[in-house]
Amino acid sequence: MKTIRLKEGKERALLRRHPWIFESAIARGGGDPGETVRVESHGGQFLAWAAFSPASKIRARAWSFDESQRIEPAFFTAAVERAVRARSRFDIPSDGLRLVHGESDGLPGLIVDRYGDTLVAQFLAAGAERWKPVLADALLQETGLERLYERSDSSSRSLEGLPPAAGWLRGQGPTELRIREHGWQFTLDIAGGHKTGFYLDQRDSRGKFAAYAKRLQFQRVLNCYCYTGGFTVAALMGGAGHVTSIDSSAPALQRARENLGLNGIEPGRADFLDADVNASLRRFIEEGRRFDAIVLDPPKLAPTVAHAERAARAYKDINRLALTLLEPGGVLFTYSCSGGISADLFHKIVASAGADAGVDGYIGERLGGAPDHPMTLAFPEGEYLKGLVVVRK
Repeated sequence: MKTIRLKEGKERALLRRHPWIFESAIARGGGDPGETVRVESHGGQFLAWAAFSPASKIRARAWSFDESQRIEPAFFTAAVERAVRARSRFDIPSDGLRLVHGESDGLPGLIVDRYGDTLVAQFLAAGAERWKPVLADALLQETGLERLYERSDSSSRSLEGLPPAAGWLRGQGPTELRIREHGWQFTLDIAGGHKTGFYLDQRDSRGKFAAYAKRLQFQRVLNCYCYTGGFTVAALMGGAGHVTSIDSSAPALQRARENLGLNGIEPGRADFLDADVNASLRRFIEEGRRFDAIVLDPPKLAPTVAHAERAARAYKDINRLALTLLEPGGVLFTYSCSGGISADLFHKIVASAGADAGVDGYIGERLGGAPDHPMTLAFPEGEYLKGLVVVRK
């Protein structure tokens, strides 16, 4: 078994059971991509068993902090079983859910979503890649399903020195699927859609937005970065009068239109714009348009803390424009899915946007990912999605 020895004082995070070991913390030692290594403190104390990633700045990811633990197929079978069993403790009003959420489930670099009778997995780190066949078998064994599609085509794979990979790992079947959520229906494409095909992490927020629409009787709603229309369907099923949805992807907008039809929503209650969000918001201000509710759910702008300053400017600008367009008493659902933007920083960004817009508002709620996308006490980085409900004064 190969060993890596940390620099003096660099063991504190591992003693708190944080699973990441950065390149800068290692004094000596190494291994092959995905190989299990023994991690020791500067003084030789055992700290963890970890998967080595020679191409990544996160040079190793801990599998276990138990010195007696053997990292073998039975270890991964048990880890998958725990992750799947944990989801039964949450109330998930959908047949689309996340079964494995990487580090939060003790399986760094592995993401697994279930859409009905089909699993979709992302193997995003060297360790998960090395154990891919074992993990695939464990997932099917634990769920009793027969189909597993791989979507390991995220840009984060390149940081691990891994090429993109996509296609059926186990079984065959259609890649166009349909799921139910809150009694609504959505179609998705697991082969070509974003992430694994759908934004399951926003499930609870979509339900909440529908409830706001019903209670406050929104008449004019704006859904920015609408993708396949999740929040659009939520607003209209909640009783909103009309929704304008903006995205720069024509295929996503076409699927959004289809999702409206799937739920029996009249086409005349929605407009879809294939356009840049920032430019559209500026044009709406010039035209004097106003909205009762706005959703801002932009793509990841700051994958790491190093990108935070530039991303903060972008987040501030779109929130400033949105708050300007919001009617007094109107509601803004605004989000950041950037790991490099903390919840506290995001609040400050939105507050600064309000000051620049000359707008104040009540923080009605703080939002996060659905419970099947958990963060843990030891791994706060799991809280990548954060949001605010702002009610304009």
